[in-house]
Amino acid sequence: MISTAMLDQAIELAMQLPIEQREILVDVIRKRDIEMRRAEIAADAQTSIAAFHVGQFNNQSASEVIEDLRRSLDEE
Repeated sequence: MISTAMLDQAIELAMQLPIEQREILVDVIRKRDIEMRRAEIAADAQTSIAAFHVGQFNNQSASEVIEDLRRSLDEE
């Protein structure tokens, strides 16, 4: 994990940029975060699909899945 001092330095460095470049920087970071999250979701989906194909999951209708979700929420 990044230290607070390093984060403060990064922020100070970013604040030295002209406003237009700061806006570009924020946009680039946001887009990279989105792409990283998409990659994580895709990897999770591939893992789930592979598990389904080897029989680790049962076929369920949408209504069965919704009912299971509701029960799990009620248990919390």
